[in-house]
Amino acid sequence: MAADPYTVLGVQKEASQDDIQKAYRRLAKKLHPDLNPGNKRAEEQFKEVSAAYDLLGDPDKRARFDRGEIDASGVERPQHRFYRDFAERGGSPYSDDAGFADFAAGDDILSQIFGRDGRANIRMRGSDVHYRLELDLLDAINGGKRQITLPDGSVLDVNIPPGTSDGQILRLRGKGRPGVGGGQPGDALIEIEVRPHRIFTRKGDDIHVDLPISLSEAVLGGKVKAPTPSGAVTMTVPKWSNTGTVLRLKGKGVPRVDGTRGDEFVTLRVMLPEKPDPELEKFVAQWRGTYSPRQAMEV
Repeated sequence: MAADPYTVLGVQKEASQDDIQKAYRRLAKKLHPDLNPGNKRAEEQFKEVSAAYDLLGDPDKRARFDRGEIDASGVERPQHRFYRDFAERGGSPYSDDAGFADFAAGDDILSQIFGRDGRANIRMRGSDVHYRLELDLLDAINGGKRQITLPDGSVLDVNIPPGTSDGQILRLRGKGRPGVGGGQPGDALIEIEVRPHRIFTRKGDDIHVDLPISLSEAVLGGKVKAPTPSGAVTMTVPKWSNTGTVLRLKGKGVPRVDGTRGDEFVTLRVMLPEKPDPELEKFVAQWRGTYSPRQAMEV
């Protein structure tokens, strides 16, 4: 048996239509499923409140309920003919609902919850949900697939587009909270957090890396292996390359939406052997040379 609608709305039987409207608005805003995702109790209470207002918010239905012609669920009650013949059926001063047309106009969330006639519009789009996903730099650059485990234990598959950047938000349409009353589901918004890489640094669509080279490679030049996000490549080190020399590997940077790629900039770092080399020491002692790298600093 349906509960007494006056009790559900928390109003007296003598309450005005305006008081009933205000009570319903207050309760609906508090209990609406879109504002209480996953709360089954609130959802059931919202249904009760909506049913109560459907009956009491309509002056004609309210009058029939008060006369005992229909029950709390709106179902006809058996009536004696005498009662039906002589029951009051005069026009109601509340029969025109034009005064309620804009009662929710000033409240954004209520204007979504309520229709123009002041009644609940239960068909609503589900709310969006937000997640954070950490990626290694190379995974963000090269793209791929990852999974997010949700609080309820289910898994959300996420496609990582090549070239994804730190702070970028990926939208998975229809993967948010379910809609209310058959409304469309919301979206899942995945914020990407890219972890720093041990050798690569990203600047826009370009990649920067320091490349150690030996003294002989710096003086004589030659072919060396250089790492890139898509794998190692062979590059040419010019003769007499110095520490700080920057070489560009065109198209070896971050993939772009249009199919092109940024560049990789390789900064050379001349490195001496980790262990002392007597032969190298002997050679340098004999060679010495007259060049001083500090000439430019002399004042």
